[in-house]
Amino acid sequence: MASSAAALLLLRGAPLRARVLRVTAAALPRRFASGLVSTDEPLSPSAAASAGEGAPAASGGPKGPVAPLSMQGVPWAEQPEHRRWKDKEEEILKDIEPIRILTKEILHSDRYMDGERLSAEDEKEVVEKLLAYHPHSEDKIGCGLDSIMVDRHPQFGNSRCLFVVRTDGGWIDFSYQKCLRAYVKRKYPSHAERFIREHFKRS
Repeated sequence: MASSAAALLLLRGAPLRARVLRVTAAALPRRFASGLVSTDEPLSPSAAASAGEGAPAASGGPKGPVAPLSMQGVPWAEQPEHRRWKDKEEEILKDIEPIRILTKEILHSDRYMDGERLSAEDEKEVVEKLLAYHPHSEDKIGCGLDSIMVDRHPQFGNSRCLFVVRTDGGWIDFSYQKCLRAYVKRKYPSHAERFIREHFKRS
């Protein structure tokens, strides 16, 4: 009889113990309550390794690329990308500077009078390094090239420019800056836009 009463009390107490366990479990973090590792909270590398999982990705971190630690705090002028651009800029300037200096001397010094034809040496330089790259060189030359001449601009009388003198006696002006821009675009396509923006006036 006593054993039957004790058994009955044990059975009646079982739901109570279950409820207590459930409440206690609810108060604990899920990974402890269930006895299993939960992914709701980040684990330390050692805990993740013991659970057989890789370390979870951290949330709330920066969204874009971050500069390497070795580059943080380095002045912009010393950043590799900036240095590559400055090296290329110097290369382009060295390439075009001789013909640009020659052209400015032809136009802005007393080396040639208005209406005077260029010397054979200067003409060769201008034709090969400028006129050949003009976007409309064929239209400028037309029926044939007789010579290159310096004269006053047809619209802006205070400035001088280069002219193509054709074999039929006609002549037409051309912009040496257009020639240089076209040359840079052809030879340095990846850097042309920036170089032109920084080194040529708009026209």
